Amino acid sequence: MSKFYFGGASGSVSSDDEDNLPYPEALPRSDFLAPDFDAPTYLSTLSDRHQTLEDLRSDLRERSQALSKELLDLVNTNYEQFLSLGSDLKGGEEKVEDVRVGLLGFKRGVEDVRGKVRERKVEVEGLLTEKKAVAKEIALGRKLLEVESRLEELEDRLMVSSLGRSVNGGDEPWSDSEDEEDEEAAEGVIGGTSVRKLQTLVTDYRHVELLTTSIGKDHPFIVAQDSRMQRVKNTILLDLTAALKSAASIGESGKTRLVKILGAYRDLGAENEAIKVLKDLKS
Repeated sequence: MSKFYFGGASGSVSSDDEDNLPYPEALPRSDFLAPDFDAPTYLSTLSDRHQTLEDLRSDLRERSQALSKELLDLVNTNYEQFLSLGSDLKGGEEKVEDVRVGLLGFKRGVEDVRGKVRERKVEVEGLLTEKKAVAKEIALGRKLLEVESRLEELEDRLMVSSLGRSVNGGDEPWSDSEDEEDEEAAEGVIGGTSVRKLQTLVTDYRHVELLTTSIGKDHPFIVAQDSRMQRVKNTILLDLTAALKSAASIGESGKTRLVKILGAYRDLGAENEAIKVLKDLKS
């Protein structure tokens, strides 16, 4: 039996009265649960318990063993409850089946949405391809209209230049400017078409040729314009031939005009025609 000591002048008690002495109260469990619990500090407050150090150690040791046993019992209890969890769950099969059916329905809904998105993607891609094709056809149509417009303008100007009148009958003919007339007068040229006008006709014709090439020589519309293109080119060659003969006939004074006319032949791609005309003039 542990011995307990009390302060005072009475000194120690006899062994016969030990069992009648009061025991110190058990240490409150709440003391150990304080957030700021500190063992040395707590032990320093136990000086008035009138308990030997050995008895205090024994008390704390027993309390530690009791806590360990309590913790073990708690773990075992929860573990048994965990093991019996599967058998305790009864009557949940219907709810699980409902959840499974709901998930399957959701999955089918997602698949339906994906299918619609794929269909929409294919549709949009088809529309974009169609849009590109339409834009390409529009660009082609514009080029065809430009060929028709420029070719018709060339025909009108060449007819005015050849006949000295407008095709429509009401418009003034495409005449030379005053500067061009002064230039021709200085060169001693009488009549004919000015070099600048011939160069403009050649440039416009070459532009139409480039347009037809970009469209494609085998396009039905371009094929149908071959005769018109040839007629316009031949008419320009006739004007160039007349201008070349006129410039060659006036000698040195027409040399500058002659060089410009030969340049127009070159731009038209008809150098051989110019050489042939010059040979005919020499013979």
